[in-house]
Amino acid sequence: MKSRTLTQSSLALAIAAAGLAQSAFAGGFVEDSKASLTLRNFYINTDNRNGTAAPSKQEEWGQGFLLNYTSGYTEGTVGVGVDALGLLGVRLDSGKGTHYNPTSSNFSGTVFPTDSDGRAVDDFSHLGATGKVKVSATELRYGTLLPKLPVVTYNDGRLLPQTFDGGQVTSNEFKDLTLIGGQLEHMKGRSSSNNEGLSIAGANNARTGEFVNKFYYGGADYKLTKDLTLQYYYGNLEDFYKQHFLGLQHNWAIGPGVLKSDLRYFNSSDDGKNGHDKNFYTTGYYGNGVTKGEVDNRAWSGLFTYTVSGHSFGAGYQQLSGDSDFPFINNGDGATAYLITDVQIGKFLRAGESTWQVRYGYDFAQAGLPGLTFQTLYLHGDNIDTKYGDKSEWERDISLAYVIPDGNLKGLGFTWKNAALRSGLPVSGKGTATQRDQDENRLIVSYTIPLL
Repeated sequence: MKSRTLTQSSLALAIAAAGLAQSAFAGGFVEDSKASLTLRNFYINTDNRNGTAAPSKQEEWGQGFLLNYTSGYTEGTVGVGVDALGLLGVRLDSGKGTHYNPTSSNFSGTVFPTDSDGRAVDDFSHLGATGKVKVSATELRYGTLLPKLPVVTYNDGRLLPQTFDGGQVTSNEFKDLTLIGGQLEHMKGRSSSNNEGLSIAGANNARTGEFVNKFYYGGADYKLTKDLTLQYYYGNLEDFYKQHFLGLQHNWAIGPGVLKSDLRYFNSSDDGKNGHDKNFYTTGYYGNGVTKGEVDNRAWSGLFTYTVSGHSFGAGYQQLSGDSDFPFINNGDGATAYLITDVQIGKFLRAGESTWQVRYGYDFAQAGLPGLTFQTLYLHGDNIDTKYGDKSEWERDISLAYVIPDGNLKGLGFTWKNAALRSGLPVSGKGTATQRDQDENRLIVSYTIPLL
């Protein structure tokens, strides 16, 4: 069962933060402080339509509380501050038949951690604190981080967000140039309150997997013009992989609308033990029936979206090459890959896979209904390298959201998400699927209350 106690590092940061708040009760530290409480009610229903492994149906419902505090900085050349994040998830409904996740394979269910009997826990929580120092336009943060970068992106697709522990420096000393660098050491999954090391697919089994505590990253965003941004990032998960990223984002006014271009390229290779130790191998296809080996992947993609009069029309293509699947920090309990194909259920990141997609969205404010939005997309991936020959998969997603635009309940949001995934990848007779066909619905009600 996942521990629900604070880690020593989080406790030390919280104590330090309390002391700092007392000594800095002046200047911008207090005046610029902000605090809010976000309430998130989350329901998910997943129908696993093939295979016989339990559960065939996963269904969970919970209430989340996200307390977010951000201080200002103390006065002077060197400004000091502290942020805090408190997370609590309470189970409203989840039976063993719709949550059950054997502890021999993993400790996490769809929304909640799993206890020793294979049931969802009643609640789970954790507290994170982040110390910060600012000099000129450069900021150092150490503690709980929510990175959103091409080489590491936190996941917020369930009741509570995934968080990381580490340090990061962000500098904006030069006009139009942002420099970022850091190191991550641990993470807490989106359905966990336990501090864990870092791993990737193929090595991330909760009991017998391999985990490390060093992910180095750095990069730059350069705004060449007001409509063109260039990116380069590097990430290194020690003993697993090294990864280079190049990106380009461009907005081009065409007629009454705007065309947004999003181009991405990743080059990933093995690092340290991943090159020779089978315990550190990742997933993919290496020929002759071999499905695990060293990281070896190139991924390039382009997504083009034209927005006009509330409508958005999108089309994209992604091509993967190399023997391995696309690598990213993934402990097996929900993670995000910075790919244009990371959608509601699938990620379309398997060795050799080529994927095309189309998207459409509409903002009903153009029709006199502000706050109401609709989005849908379809992806089709094929040429997946497997020991059974080339295989394919597809997914269709629909999302309808409404946020009350004004009045006493301004900001109260309602979202319905529906997805269907179908895969040609095999499912064994024992019910262990390479990729199970799935239908899924999510219902989310959210509201943020300003406290400061």
